[in-house]
Amino acid sequence: MKNISNKIDHKFLFLSAAAFSLFPFISPAIALSIGLLIAQLIKNPFAEASQKATNLLLQLSVICLGFGMNISNVIRAGENGILFTIGSIFTVLILGYVLGRMLKIDLKTSSLISAGTAICGGSAIAALSPVMKANPKQISVALGTVFMLNSGALFIFPVLGHWLHLSQLQFGMWCALAIHDTSSVVGAASRYGEEALQIATTVKLARALWIVPVSLLASVIFKTEKAKMQIPYFIGLFLLAILANTYIPAIAKSSRFFVDLAQSGFSLTLFLIGSGLSFEKFKQVGPAPLVQGALLWISISAASLYLIILLF
Repeated sequence: MKNISNKIDHKFLFLSAAAFSLFPFISPAIALSIGLLIAQLIKNPFAEASQKATNLLLQLSVICLGFGMNISNVIRAGENGILFTIGSIFTVLILGYVLGRMLKIDLKTSSLISAGTAICGGSAIAALSPVMKANPKQISVALGTVFMLNSGALFIFPVLGHWLHLSQLQFGMWCALAIHDTSSVVGAASRYGEEALQIATTVKLARALWIVPVSLLASVIFKTEKAKMQIPYFIGLFLLAILANTYIPAIAKSSRFFVDLAQSGFSLTLFLIGSGLSFEKFKQVGPAPLVQGALLWISISAASLYLIILLF
């Protein structure tokens, strides 16, 4: 009876914390903090469901965010970010390979960490894992590394942005280029301002499309041509939402509702991510992958920040 009671208490605590993260005054950063706290106190009673819900929630939230954006602003942001995107992706992939060899990390784990840093965090790792035929341990180490660094970025970037007096454009571009996962990009940018959020989301999703060519390259390197590739089709719905908001007045009038819905979705997404990062997972990752991930992250953050300040 006591075990049953504990399970019920854990479920109630988890669901209460998840519901609390949906309140409008709870920012994505605070939601992540609540999730991290829950992970240390109890084991997530809905671990498998949370993992599935995270991807779906993130995609739906991104689509909702599109209903608050204008196509002309999106095109302008895309034009500003295209060269940075191409340069940073290939730089990170090459540097990641070199660091992986130096730190003696197995090629698949090293490649997953590099792709997660270069493209879009957990989404890139999830897409490339079947192409590389990575095993569960390699996938979990790569995900753990990326999500740990993402957690830090969500708190550090807004502080640094204000300290350096970055403009909305500069900060949005920096988030999109230097933070791994889309959820953390949105979380950090939303703390800085509406314009930064729109720029960061647009440039980040343009980066996410690079999953396709990188997956094809990985299938050649790892000789797994028949592996199933996961393409981020939801980006197409995001673009349709932007077009609807731009050209359909009735939808444009409701844009605030969709943006608020997106913010709540991002907060819940980050809560669920945080709830899966227990201290045991931190220990499982080990020092070498963390060193590789941290060096890659610091390198791309510093280089992209320097260029953004120089050119914008």
